[in-house]
Amino acid sequence: MTAKIRILLVDDQYLIREGIASLLELEAAVEVVGIAGNGQEAIAQALDLKPHIILMDVRMPEMNGVEATAQIRQALPTCQIIMLTTFDDEEFIVQSLLAGACGYLMKDIPPQDLVQAIKLAHAGVYQLAPEVAGKLIGALKHKPEFVAKPPIETPLTARELEVLKLLAKGTTNKGIAQALYVSEGTVKNHVSNILMRLDLRDRTQAAIYAVENGLS
Repeated sequence: MTAKIRILLVDDQYLIREGIASLLELEAAVEVVGIAGNGQEAIAQALDLKPHIILMDVRMPEMNGVEATAQIRQALPTCQIIMLTTFDDEEFIVQSLLAGACGYLMKDIPPQDLVQAIKLAHAGVYQLAPEVAGKLIGALKHKPEFVAKPPIETPLTARELEVLKLLAKGTTNKGIAQALYVSEGTVKNHVSNILMRLDLRDRTQAAIYAVENGLS
């Protein structure tokens, strides 16, 4: 029997976290192992419970989700953190991803999509809500240091550059495969090569790298 994905829920609003917990308890593939109301509680429970996935709110008392994410990722690098929030501010998005979050989703996400996001995060696939992906790229491009910046020389092949540019737009592996008329397995291999060649941790860092270096 396949082991369940262990989830830690972090949200300062009681009704919201209890509601999400109730929804997830209906899903056989996941198990809610803990609930926290702020960033400090999240760190303590993460260290104690060692969850696979943390659903993290952004704005909370005591310590916000961005700070908690950075500390948890440093202590537990295999723990994946998805920001689940009502705030789609550019600053929150960028700071959360730089802190190590593997996704940034809005709380109005349908329950079945949230479960799928958890499964994908557990498999190492990062995700951004559609409106968030656009704001992330916009936030980086609007910074003065990124305007009219010429592309740099990279160790990537022409095909890997195509994959990186699509990845920077928030395109999924399936979407990249369809755009380039290749298999998803081929796309996964290209993504792995891109991360290795550029010495990057994950797809989020790759997307930011693309924008910063004029490759998007």
